[in-house]
Amino acid sequence: MTKVNIVLAALLISCALLLINAQYQARRLFIELEREQTLSRQYELQWTQLKLDQSTLGKHSRIQATAASELNMQPITPDRTQYLKAVEVK
Repeated sequence: MTKVNIVLAALLISCALLLINAQYQARRLFIELEREQTLSRQYELQWTQLKLDQSTLGKHSRIQATAASELNMQPITPDRTQYLKAVEVK
């Protein structure tokens, strides 16, 4: 009877230790999940901001104004256009 009690006690202790380990792993994984979800939300916010910046900076009027003011570019006119004739080399 004592051997059965010892075996049952050892089995009970091992089950308790396995339960503790399982709970620890579950908590660790939950914390990791929360961290990754927070990171995902930050990435989504950055992506939204980048799309907004792209739509703002990519507008034709803004590009044209920047080209004129910062790069001193001017619109093309027919009198300023130079045409090159291709010469076939034999």
